[in-house]
Amino acid sequence: MKKFISSIAVGALVLVGGAISSAPANAATTPTLTLAERAAVYGLGAFPITATASVAGIVKVTADGVVIPGCEALATTTATPFIAKCLWTPSKGGAIVLSGTLTPTDAANFTTATATLTARVGLPSQGIVNPISMYVDTVLASGTSGVLAPRFGISCAITNEFILGQGIVFRVYANNADLAGAVMDSTNTAEAYIEVAGMKDPIPLSYGNHSGISFWTAVIRTGTGPGQYSTLGQISYKVTMRSKDLSSIKVLSTKLVRKMVNGVPVKVDGTQVYERIPAYRTVQLSVPLKGAVAAYVPNWTAASLLTVYAVPKA
Repeated sequence: MKKFISSIAVGALVLVGGAISSAPANAATTPTLTLAERAAVYGLGAFPITATASVAGIVKVTADGVVIPGCEALATTTATPFIAKCLWTPSKGGAIVLSGTLTPTDAANFTTATATLTARVGLPSQGIVNPISMYVDTVLASGTSGVLAPRFGISCAITNEFILGQGIVFRVYANNADLAGAVMDSTNTAEAYIEVAGMKDPIPLSYGNHSGISFWTAVIRTGTGPGQYSTLGQISYKVTMRSKDLSSIKVLSTKLVRKMVNGVPVKVDGTQVYERIPAYRTVQLSVPLKGAVAAYVPNWTAASLLTVYAVPKA
């Protein structure tokens, strides 16, 4: 009898102990959500956005706080990885903040989750400039100063990285649509110059022959000597070109020409076949057309921008 009572007491303690140590109901878990977008380019249509979640649910995606059409309620796949996709047409170039909100299907066990991604929508390097388009690069000038002379600086290597004491050559060429795409040279260009951060006056561009190839150039000599450019780090610059006023312009038109195959006129049922091709015609202006102005400011990634470094220590 004593043994039986003891067993009951032990059992009661076990039950009480179990009641005391029992855990409360599990709290809802916050799932994960990530966004990814293919490098979008402004003006080239729609680009995909991919949302990846740790649980199934519905995803909403916004761009700079505005819901993206077609991305309002995206159902994820029902098996891992839980993915939802939609298409996005950027309304502008530059940095745009994409935000996603996940509403889990199992709302009892999972809370909503959010994610953000800063998309850098591509813009043309020069931007929309009409009628003048430009090409600009920098190359290593021959001749150096300081501790680099005379070993370094004997090539014309294209680069954006220079060491103090080296010379920077800006190479520029341009075409003018008002002249049917003709090259801009000293006969049709009113002014061409480069403005460089840290330099008081613009540097004139000079048009000339370089080993049989003609283009515009300007030179900066870096170093610590008098008149030399000594600023270190990324160097901002702007290239500006202005064409001369025009008394006549080339206007794009079309013309019909006989269709030829291997030098033989094409005929169908004995009738000559014609095709239309682009052609320019010259229009004389009673009032001269004011010269066009174009500007180029490089907007590459930081690693590709013009940079001047100190001479490395031995």
